[in-house]
Amino acid sequence: MPAKLKVAVLGATGYSGLELTRLLLRHPQVEKPVLLRRAESRNSDPTQAADNGAEPENQINLAEIFPVLSGNGRYPLQPLSWSSLKQQDVKLLFLATPHEVSRGLVPEAVANGIRVVDLSGAWRLKDAQHRAIYGFKDEDAATAAELTAKAVYGLPELNADKIPGAALVANPGCYATTVILALVPVLKADLIDRQRGIIADSKSGVSGAGKEPTSRTHFVSVADNLSAYGVFTHRHLGEMAEQLHLTTSELTFTPHLLPIPRGILSTIYVHLKRPMQAAEVEACYREFYQGRRFVRVFGTPRLPEIQFSLNTNYCDLGFCLAPDGQRLVIVSCEDNLIKGAAGQAVQNMNLMYGFPEEAGLL
Repeated sequence: MPAKLKVAVLGATGYSGLELTRLLLRHPQVEKPVLLRRAESRNSDPTQAADNGAEPENQINLAEIFPVLSGNGRYPLQPLSWSSLKQQDVKLLFLATPHEVSRGLVPEAVANGIRVVDLSGAWRLKDAQHRAIYGFKDEDAATAAELTAKAVYGLPELNADKIPGAALVANPGCYATTVILALVPVLKADLIDRQRGIIADSKSGVSGAGKEPTSRTHFVSVADNLSAYGVFTHRHLGEMAEQLHLTTSELTFTPHLLPIPRGILSTIYVHLKRPMQAAEVEACYREFYQGRRFVRVFGTPRLPEIQFSLNTNYCDLGFCLAPDGQRLVIVSCEDNLIKGAAGQAVQNMNLMYGFPEEAGLL
């Protein structure tokens, strides 16, 4: 039997990091992951306090932060050390860390011969104008530019041929995944009248904002409410434009915050160049995604709902065509923590190491 892959996760204390850890724990080709913490992370989370001596300094237990893991052994969080990772023969590092942290750590990981799947937005964007929204200050601009050029956008449905050989895979954003997968078949088929514009109206559960609480994500702000935010300024807009080969003036993207824990529903409005039949549109989607394990195309008039894809790695697509045959509404749903983050990261790992694409995900 071939040896199992040794991987590490930095950021397991976040929502996406927890889901990633759980997926890796059940993966048939992966050893129990090495869980890491940054040196300063102990004091950033009150649940990690260990002044009572219950845990050694370098042995914080993830099950104390997420009791859902308790009863299945210990999940120690080790301090990040490149020499330790190499001694443990770790081949792949998952970064479920803030954008600026990933931007600083990836060059070090690659220099140490460790491949990376980065769940942040640090390496997704090639265009400097789009990337400027993150405000990165690279210590080594030449190395950052080289890695930016080499990074592969980790959307398997588009880049399955490039991901296997990548040293750095940039996991897509959650909103971006729903919008790109909804639009790319009809754009590649040159069916959309781009001059009339494309509107993407997306709604996400609160976990998409991350674990760190803000005034916007407090219960009293979210409960019994629906709010728009980041209009014309959301970081995923440039990501969508790059992958779909659109200008930001051709795509209007408005995200909204739903009073639910997880899930995304994106509704996309386009005009077609010519009148079409629903069967033609459906055939376009089915042909494009033939053999793609984690995109489900719904036959019209049935439309996806958030609950259908929760806790799965599926992106569900459906559409309605107006009686004039030219106004097309596409609905795209996913679990933002799975297909929008952790599940897609595992899907990318599977491609990188020649595992079945669905391994650990069904």
